[in-house]
Amino acid sequence: LLVRYPREIKAGTVIEEMVQNLDYAPTFLDYAGVEIPPDMQGHSLRGLLAGQQPSWRDAIYYTYYEYPGPHSVKRHYGIRTDRYKLVHFYYDIDEWEMYDLEQDPMEMRSVYEDPAYSDIRQELHARLEALRQQYGDSDEMNRTLLEQDQASRKQ
Repeated sequence: LLVRYPREIKAGTVIEEMVQNLDYAPTFLDYAGVEIPPDMQGHSLRGLLAGQQPSWRDAIYYTYYEYPGPHSVKRHYGIRTDRYKLVHFYYDIDEWEMYDLEQDPMEMRSVYEDPAYSDIRQELHARLEALRQQYGDSDEMNRTLLEQDQASRKQ
C-alpha cells in the first residue's frame, strides 16, 4: 500500500503493521473529518501513517468467495499472523491448510497435520473463530450465500 499525503505523512515512512483493504474507507473518512460509522469493520490508518504506534491488530481475517470464477481458487477463509497462516477451503471440499511463513514463505508445504504445530494450530483455530464472530461471518452464512449463488447461476 502506497500513501502520499505530505501534510501529515513523512516521506519514506514505512509501516510494518498488518493492514487490510477494509481499513481504507475508515482512513478516508478520518482524513475527511467525517465520523467513522461504528458498523464499519476496518480501522483508520491515520495514526499509523503519522508515526504513532496505537494498539493494532496482530492478525488478519480474510475470506475469498469468488469460486467458481476467473481465478479458479476454491472458496476459503483464514487467519494470517506475522508468522502463520491457517486456511479453511470449503464449497465442494472441506480442507484445512496451515503454513509457517518463516520456514515456508511460498506456502508450498502445509504443516496442518504436523504434530509439532498442534499447539499453534489450536491457537490459530481459536483466534480464527473469534475473528469470524467479530466480523459476523459463519458457516451458516456461507451456506446461505452459496445457495443464493448457485441459484442465480441456474437462471
